[in-house]
Amino acid sequence: MKKIKGILSFLLVSTLVFTACQPDEYSLGETLDPSQIDFEVIQDYDIDPGGNTVILKFNTPGATPVWNYGTGRSTSVVDTIRFAFQGEYVIDLDVITQGGVVDMEPVTVTVTEDNLSYVNDPLWTDLTGGVGESKTWYLDLNENGESIYFAGPLYFYGTDNGWLAGGIDGCYEEGGDCWNWQPDWAGNQWLMPAGDYGSMTFSLEGGPFVTVDHNMLPALGEQTGSFYLDRNSYTLSLTDAEILHNESNDACVDDWGNIRVFSLTEDTMQLGVLRRDDCDGAAMLVYNFISEEYKENYVPVVEEPTIDEGFDPEFAPGELLQMLTGGPSSGRYWELDASGNPVDWLASGIGWTESADSSRDWGWNADWDAMAEGSWIRFDQWGAQTYTKYKDGLETSGTFTINEETNEVILEEGMSLLGVEGHWMSPATNVIKVVKAYDDFETRGIWFGTSYNSETDEWLVFHYILGSDGGDGNGNGNGDGDGNSQPTGLDFDNSKLVIGDLEENGNLRLELFNEYGSTMNDPGLDRSQVAFSDRIEVTFTLNGIPTTESYDAKIYFADADWSPQGDGNITTVNGDGTYTVTFEASSAAQGAMVFVIDVVGLAADITDMDAVSATIEEIVMF
Repeated sequence: MKKIKGILSFLLVSTLVFTACQPDEYSLGETLDPSQIDFEVIQDYDIDPGGNTVILKFNTPGATPVWNYGTGRSTSVVDTIRFAFQGEYVIDLDVITQGGVVDMEPVTVTVTEDNLSYVNDPLWTDLTGGVGESKTWYLDLNENGESIYFAGPLYFYGTDNGWLAGGIDGCYEEGGDCWNWQPDWAGNQWLMPAGDYGSMTFSLEGGPFVTVDHNMLPALGEQTGSFYLDRNSYTLSLTDAEILHNESNDACVDDWGNIRVFSLTEDTMQLGVLRRDDCDGAAMLVYNFISEEYKENYVPVVEEPTIDEGFDPEFAPGELLQMLTGGPSSGRYWELDASGNPVDWLASGIGWTESADSSRDWGWNADWDAMAEGSWIRFDQWGAQTYTKYKDGLETSGTFTINEETNEVILEEGMSLLGVEGHWMSPATNVIKVVKAYDDFETRGIWFGTSYNSETDEWLVFHYILGSDGGDGNGNGNGDGDGNSQPTGLDFDNSKLVIGDLEENGNLRLELFNEYGSTMNDPGLDRSQVAFSDRIEVTFTLNGIPTTESYDAKIYFADADWSPQGDGNITTVNGDGTYTVTFEASSAAQGAMVFVIDVVGLAADITDMDAVSATIEEIVMF
């Protein structure tokens, strides 16, 4: 039946070609008698003493040969066949004439020796396992809908595509029909149903034999045939067998044994067949296969989820308190990261939001924008551990403690983080957990968890960053809400200013605050109000200076955790007058450890220090 079907296909093509050039009225020509058919089957013993090389010649004009030589088929007028294995081979010839098909008597050739050089090739070995071996292949789709090597079991290429390692992406005709689409099965399950499609076994055990078990196509069942792999043209011919395929494409391919090899390795294989134009357009249907060994030894790669950096941090004793407050006798302001990423859901330690827009409207909204602007929280260590919240013009304070085993910050009963009245996200708990934190928290902030769902392992977390709010308690800090620095004044009590050669190094020092000096216990400023991200400027007046020589004046500043710290810009002092000195911050400053002005070398030129006075006129933070 297969033979008749193949001949009729050739006959139909020939008839269509013939009639396309004829007038409307025509008749079939006369059927040739077998005696009129001239053909030759020649064994070339010069090339192969065993007769392995067979030359087929068809010498009858006006007719088309259909050769079937056991390991493949051909319609060439002259063709050369090479049999790798000894044995008897029957060569059938059917001739398509204008009057019909002429069935010729078969010719039997005897091959007396093996010539395994014809199959001793890396591609043959990849396909079959090698001479004397067999190899089984499976479509890369199983009953669970899994494709373990390729994205899916079926790709689509243009009609001029072929061997992918050659040409440009397998295109061998410049300007030809070259394209490809490689759909994943999970997103394109219409390609074919999940299932066990059976197997294909290619063997070189005594000959090039193929067995195909069409598990999903009962009408085809198990097929046994032969095959030939053309190493040079990257084609594969199957005789009396078809490659594994899906039912929906079965009728759209005229010859499932006429195959282009798109790729072939030890573990994987891609075989293409031509889809007819009347089935959604002509194209190469490329079926993807994996070897039995690869399938049986495949171990799924389990990708470990990437937990967010800083999740579930570990702190040294006292480290979390230091981070929140800045250290003993100091405090830090924290603000919601409204212009960045203020809120997130962490599922098993993995968040998904990137900015406020990620949760816009269902979570974060305009009310939160308005609340966050001008609101802050502050953790202090001034005698006791205190927590202050400023929102809607109202400042409330209480104490807090830290559970270092759980990274929980326990606020005084009734206190909470910032929130919008009546909104579902607003924190209601006084126990907040540090869920994420970083070594560079000064720039990256900290994430506080306010609610946890144990069933889904999810945290609702809020992102707080260091703020620069300070002196007036109005919530504006040193920013105008747009990221531009605005000046903030810092009050100072001049009655508590200490001046003199305090370091006994010849410098005149104005000590505004020094944790290691006499101002520690009675400062002229509230150092918890010292907060700036850009610079701090101090304007001061000197009187009673006995010389008009020039001296360098500068601020030396260190915030509560000594970062930033160092000398400020140089200002020239040359006698009595009013001067301004500046310290520029390399990072946001919170609190103060040392805050002094040194006029270098001036004290050495003063004989009566009691005659000298100084006044701080203004302190401005930016």
